[in-house]
Amino acid sequence: MSSSKSLLVGGYEVVIGFETHAQLATQSKIFSRAPTAFGAEPNTQACAVDLALPGTLPVMNRAAVELAIRLGLALGSHIAEQSVFARKNYFYPDLPKGYQISQFEIPVVQGGEVSFFLGDEKKTVRLVRAHLEEDAGKSLHEDFIGQSGIDLNRAGTPLLEIVTEPDIRSSAEAVAYAKELHKIVTWIGICDGNMQEGSFRCDANVSVRKPGAPLGTRREIKNLNSFKFMQQAIDYEVRWQIEQIEDGHAIQQATVLFDPDTGETRAMRTKEDAADYRYFPDPDLPPLVIARDWVDQVKAAMPELPRAMAERLVRDYGLPEYDATTLTQSPAMAAYFETAAQASGQAKLVSNWIMGEVSRRLNAEERDIAGVPVSAAQLAAVIGRIADGTVSNNAAKQVFDALWTGEGREVDAVIEAKGLKQMNDSGALEKIIDEVMAANAEMVEQFRAGKDKAFNALVGQAMKASKGKANPQQVNDLLRQKLG
Repeated sequence: MSSSKSLLVGGYEVVIGFETHAQLATQSKIFSRAPTAFGAEPNTQACAVDLALPGTLPVMNRAAVELAIRLGLALGSHIAEQSVFARKNYFYPDLPKGYQISQFEIPVVQGGEVSFFLGDEKKTVRLVRAHLEEDAGKSLHEDFIGQSGIDLNRAGTPLLEIVTEPDIRSSAEAVAYAKELHKIVTWIGICDGNMQEGSFRCDANVSVRKPGAPLGTRREIKNLNSFKFMQQAIDYEVRWQIEQIEDGHAIQQATVLFDPDTGETRAMRTKEDAADYRYFPDPDLPPLVIARDWVDQVKAAMPELPRAMAERLVRDYGLPEYDATTLTQSPAMAAYFETAAQASGQAKLVSNWIMGEVSRRLNAEERDIAGVPVSAAQLAAVIGRIADGTVSNNAAKQVFDALWTGEGREVDAVIEAKGLKQMNDSGALEKIIDEVMAANAEMVEQFRAGKDKAFNALVGQAMKASKGKANPQQVNDLLRQKLG
């Protein structure tokens, strides 16, 4: 758990636990061969098994298990050699079997942790478990006047439910945890992370207590599908619970929904406990047995994880931890950085440009780093020209602009065409400085009388006379020399 002191809100400590449903990136469902692609016509991707027709039997999808193993390896969890599927009984129109196949007492992934930075403070959230289960269908209320439609395309889609200990102490920490988990599941390729399509849905269990008191009664905010709404929902819920307690009311355990239009949470149902679901092992599915050598095979094929990569960037390129964490937001961004850093030998400059110029433009155009119009090799060439004094930082931005808009492809050609080369000819520069000093005798006198402002004004005049092409450092040095 986080080591730091908890932030108090109105004298209360906020306690949050998370449950995240990550939809696994398999081609077919967890217990049937029906496809899982999003957006198909209702009920076209549900087969007899998903519809729970009599006489059908579930068969475990091996790929779903492999993706669960991957998550366990990424989070330092224990991967159970034997886990059990259970029936979670509840009745709902979009649940054709009248129960959901899930895992209860013995989940496949046990323990583990997620670490992340909140500002420059490292936080760690412990996990209880991650278990495999099938998704339910969907009830549609909009299109049928006075009636509801049932779409079973989603029924049987494989989910991994990732459950934390109640280790989170603020809405900002909750969002940082969710973003880190989102990064990990997409990085290791087990989930596409599309929150709008429901591939990554978070439920936040929120309670408040006086410091040192036992845990308060929690209310569960269901289906938070954006980081912005997550923060708003938790903040509202915390304020609401504190007001209730201060007014002398007890909090009732409940499941609530967040309404983005009003910015409020509202109770959907008073919460069931595990006993209400009458869990028992599913007689149609044998225990899931995972051999150690299978885990070893999956481990051997795993990509370098973001935290390990960030540590390597600090070690190998001498980057600050903040830069390394920012550059490992996605495999594509990390690869872009490494290619440019190796080609230019200027890791810190490359990092500054990616976090500055490149990110600013990508954000403005709502593009992903994968669609960046300037290649890593081109960025390296621009930075190489700053490093060797060919162009100034400002001129480099003009070169970058031309590359970005497709006006030019070749760095040196753009510098030439736009006449952006810095003047490194000291003879020509000396001539300019002599002329500037002659034309601004008054400023020269002011400088010699100890007025530093006059020096900057003279540098400005010299840069202007060279049409911005003089190397500012060289102008400074020569001018100081001449002014004695």
